[in-house]
Amino acid sequence: MNPIHVALDTPDVDRAEALGRMVRGHVGGLKLGLEFFMAHGAAGVRRIAALGLPIFLDVKLHDIPNTVAGALRALAPLELGLVNVHAGGGAAMLAAARAACPATTKLIAVTVLTSLDDDDLGAMGVGDGAAAQVTRLAALARAEGLDGVVCSPHEVAGLKAGWADGAFVVPGVRPAGADVGDQKRVMTPRAALEAGASVLVIGRPITGAVDPAAAAAAIAESLGLGL
Repeated sequence: MNPIHVALDTPDVDRAEALGRMVRGHVGGLKLGLEFFMAHGAAGVRRIAALGLPIFLDVKLHDIPNTVAGALRALAPLELGLVNVHAGGGAAMLAAARAACPATTKLIAVTVLTSLDDDDLGAMGVGDGAAAQVTRLAALARAEGLDGVVCSPHEVAGLKAGWADGAFVVPGVRPAGADVGDQKRVMTPRAALEAGASVLVIGRPITGAVDPAAAAAAIAESLGLGL
């Protein structure tokens, strides 16, 4: 299975569709985030899904249990490949999300955003760093029956050791020499895959390239996918 999911983080549905068409022969899925979903909603998701690739809807739901469950029931007709909630919403919210999410959609819990590092977490009162917080939140997600977590590539190997069948969705993936942008805990695609990542979320190194298809093909080749 091709683990690359391209992040189509744009409010321009025509641009998102064009990018999806360019890269679909080289990737395994497409990620649509809040920027896209707020602009185009379910209709936009359906338009991109028509390209024939699984959709990861990256909305990071985080609210009271009843509201998150209702939101997931509302999303069910979209037949998503993946959708996520924040593990920080707590056990009751995660349990409600699991009960409401269709079995055909992988439900993933966000642990610690890859834009945060230990200093950022310390300022929020988490004194023992990102790795410890990710481990705590991943254990909570697993206990409530979720399919896996979103974490940085630096935490994957440790989590994989204790959760062999978990799905590990990894943003903060950058080819060697690429601009890291606002990401702080990054790794190359091959290193992240070798650490145990299930899904590699890659945006700007592909979508910002002069030739997105060639950029996606080069990353796929670096993973030994032979596309």
